[in-house]
Amino acid sequence: MVSLSQIQASNALISSTFPTRLVALFVGGTSGIGEITLKKFAQYAHQPRAYFVGRSQDAAERIVAECKALNPGGDFIFVKADVSLIRVIDQVCEEIKAKENVLNILFLSQGVMSLDRSETSEHVHLLAALNYYSRLRFTTNLLPLLQKAPTLRRVVTVGGGGKEGLLDATDFPALRVPFPQLRGHLTTLITLGLEAVAKTATDVSFIHDYPGTVNTGLYRDMDAPPFDTSLSVPIQECGERHLYLATSAQFPSKEGENAAVRLSDGVQVAAGTTGKVGTGVYSVGETCETASSEVVELLAGLREKGMVEEVWRHTEGEFRRITKLDGGTR
Repeated sequence: MVSLSQIQASNALISSTFPTRLVALFVGGTSGIGEITLKKFAQYAHQPRAYFVGRSQDAAERIVAECKALNPGGDFIFVKADVSLIRVIDQVCEEIKAKENVLNILFLSQGVMSLDRSETSEHVHLLAALNYYSRLRFTTNLLPLLQKAPTLRRVVTVGGGGKEGLLDATDFPALRVPFPQLRGHLTTLITLGLEAVAKTATDVSFIHDYPGTVNTGLYRDMDAPPFDTSLSVPIQECGERHLYLATSAQFPSKEGENAAVRLSDGVQVAAGTTGKVGTGVYSVGETCETASSEVVELLAGLREKGMVEEVWRHTEGEFRRITKLDGGTR
C-alpha cells in the first residue's frame, strides 16, 4: 500500500524530475478518471503537451479552460472520436503521429457500463471493444512513439488490475461469458494482452490497475450508482493515484533507462505480473498494491498453457478482420 500523502509527495516532484513538454495522450479524457488524471497532469507537469480523446465537445472546451488555468504554459488538445471503433482509433493515432515524434504517457480509461451484449458496427462486443480491443489498438499503434521517448515511457490502462479471473478461451470477446465471471475474464484478457505487447517493448512500462469504486460518469445512465457512494474513492485522490502510476519509479520497465520520480522512504519497486520485481508489466490495486499470490499463480498457469500467445493471435486476427471491412490495408 502507498499512502495518499506519499503519492502527493511523489507527484510534487514531477516538474523537477522530468523535462519541459512531456507528451501524454488520455483516451476517455472527457469525464471520470481520465478527466481528473489529465487535470492532475496539468497541475504537476512543467508545460506539458496533452491530447485527450472523447465524444463531448462541450466537456472538452470546459476541460481545456480548466487545464489552462492550472498550467498556462501547457498545451491541451481535444480529439473528438468514438473509440469503440478500430478504424476510428487508427485515424486518431495517425493524427497523433503526424504531430508528435515521441509519447511519454498513454493513459487509457475509456469504457461503458453495457451489459446487453450489444455489438459495434465492426461486429465486436461493445463492452470488450472499449475495455480491451480499443486499448490494445492504441497501445500497438503508438508503441513506436513511446519507444522513441528519451525519458518516461509508460502505458496505464484503468480496469480491474488484481481482479483477474478465469479466462474462457472459447469466447475471448465475452459474448457468452456469464455475468458473474465477466470482470475476471476481461481483466485477465487485458493483462495477458499487455504481456504480449510487452515482449516486443521491454523498454516501456505497462500498468493495469483497479481504481477502486469511484463515482464517475460511467454510471450516468443509471438511476443511482450500484454502490454506497460514501465508501467510494474520492475523485481527487483517484486522480493523484493515477498520475502516480504514470510517473513513479515504483513501476519501471523491464529493460532500458526509463526515468521516473524517485521512490519515497518505505516504498519499493513493485512486483510484476510474474511475481518478480521490476518485470515491466504490473497488475495493481486501488492503493497501489500488486497482484495477490493467487492472481500470480492463475496467470502463471495461463502462460504455461500458451494463453498469452493464444490471446494475441486472436487479437491480431480481429484487427485484420476489422481493417478489411472498410477495404483498409492497415
